[in-house]
Amino acid sequence: MANSNNRKLVPEAMTALDKFKYEVASEVGVNLKDGYNGDISAKDAGKIGGQMVKKMIEQAERNMK
Repeated sequence: MANSNNRKLVPEAMTALDKFKYEVASEVGVNLKDGYNGDISAKDAGKIGGQMVKKMIEQAERNMK
């Protein structure tokens, strides 16, 4: 059963977030293919997610100045 907490607050941002994910994956050296990427390691997925969060926090901090 789907968790209701997994819904996007801004559904229109899906495309931009997807593009961002591929850009970050490229930066950290992880090759993502279009579509399903469930075969990548947890370590590589963590690299991508961690770098995405780091960049989003940096952007938020810049916007606070």
